[in-house]
Amino acid sequence: MDDHNSLPHPNSDNNVTEDEEQEEDALSLDSDALDDDVPLKTTKRKRAAASTNASAKASPKKKTSPRKRQKARGKEQDAAFSDDLAEGQEIVGLVVEAPKTGRVPPGQISQNTLNFLSQLKNPECNDREWCVIAVKPVYRLAEKEWKDFVEEFTDVLVDSDPQIPHLPPKDVIHRIYRDVRFSNDKTPYKTGLSASFSRSGRKGIFAGCNLRPDGESIIAAGTWCPGRNEIATIRSNLQRSSTRLRSILSDPQFEGLFGEAKPHPEGERQSIFGMDDELKVAPKGVDKNHKDIDLLKCRSFAVVHRFTDKQVLQAEFKDELGRLVKIMRPFVHCINDLMTIQNADSDDDGGDEGEEEEEEEEAEEEEEAEEAEEAS
Repeated sequence: MDDHNSLPHPNSDNNVTEDEEQEEDALSLDSDALDDDVPLKTTKRKRAAASTNASAKASPKKKTSPRKRQKARGKEQDAAFSDDLAEGQEIVGLVVEAPKTGRVPPGQISQNTLNFLSQLKNPECNDREWCVIAVKPVYRLAEKEWKDFVEEFTDVLVDSDPQIPHLPPKDVIHRIYRDVRFSNDKTPYKTGLSASFSRSGRKGIFAGCNLRPDGESIIAAGTWCPGRNEIATIRSNLQRSSTRLRSILSDPQFEGLFGEAKPHPEGERQSIFGMDDELKVAPKGVDKNHKDIDLLKCRSFAVVHRFTDKQVLQAEFKDELGRLVKIMRPFVHCINDLMTIQNADSDDDGGDEGEEEEEEEEAEEEEEAEEAEEAS
């Protein structure tokens, strides 16, 4: 009897299955393996498998990014169509055609555009590869429709506010690309189209109106976060007199669109109050008990009115915007004066009285001159 085969191998595992034992017996009968003291391969496989399982537990599976999921879905689509390809053909991408139905004449916004913008809210679709390659025709159609609308609306806007110049769409429309350099959100595209109208187009310090259709469509008027010099001039003028601005904010038509001309009791948006950048305390050098402290705490002077998708799709939408611009026009002009002219508010309120005083003084001087001539 051979005692060598009856003893367990020094490097073998005690928990060995029957199949593995038979495999080891077969190897032990091989003449080349009789004097071999190297551990059996099955043990190596078992230890390798154990180490693999340990490493898998140590490093949890990472979440797949939206872009990788989009590419994986594209590969699945390519595989689905690959059976229909002839020899030598290759799929380089799937292109979606622009909608052929639901189009509207220039000056209107279609459901196709709103559908495209709603898709951009999905992170898996807000991707350069998806937007530039897959649905570029859809985007180009929405872009052209928006340019045509802005051009038609500019005619209505200039009639409603002569201070705004007639500029081409390229000078008022904002880019759809986001600045992601300092943002945690790296999606490359905005989820809405927008345009800004003022004395200097979409740029400059002047107050104006902003239009943005995206399922939560708005028209806004005023100035957002003006520069240090501009906000200082506004506050300086308001400390002298706030009569003109308060009169505009409390106009019944203006309040009907933007709310009461006072801060909301719960701090919500109402008229020009309740914006995120509003100061919690009085500005430096201003008494906290100042009668106009609610206005002086404002950092932005802007109002916002929202529209439903049903209103945006109406053929008369640009005319409705023109009606609102006429209501907002005194507010925009007032903010521009407060921001650029010293003593703007007090001049406006007391202008008529000043002219009357000057006329009385001139009349008195003429009478004195006539009396002097008669005496001589």
